[in-house]
Amino acid sequence: VQLQASGGGLVQAGGSLRLSCSASSRTSSSYGMGWFRQAPGKEREFVAAISGSGRSTSYADSVRGRFTISRDNAENRVYLQMNSLKPEDTAVYYCAATSSYYSIHTGSYAYWGQGTLVTVSS
Repeated sequence: VQLQASGGGLVQAGGSLRLSCSASSRTSSSYGMGWFRQAPGKEREFVAAISGSGRSTSYADSVRGRFTISRDNAENRVYLQMNSLKPEDTAVYYCAATSSYYSIHTGSYAYWGQGTLVTVSS
């Protein structure tokens, strides 16, 4: 499975962005998907995850209520809608796939995209 994240960019605080992750092969309901982020000088952290069917989701406390993860299995895509962005959301965002139902742990994910940079200015 090859993943490619896109949609990052520069946005002012309070603005919105939608990240997209495309998969090279049919991920369908076989893989749980997650979004993680890594800010400069910090460890990679969990942002959101979604089950293969899309019926179950999980969010980090820092983004719950502002970010929404979704997926389109027919298009082999996963999305992260980010609203009310804050400067502390600035990071490289990665999408990842796991054969587990889904997980909040980076070690559970075997496949990673290359990352897309999100910069939120104050």
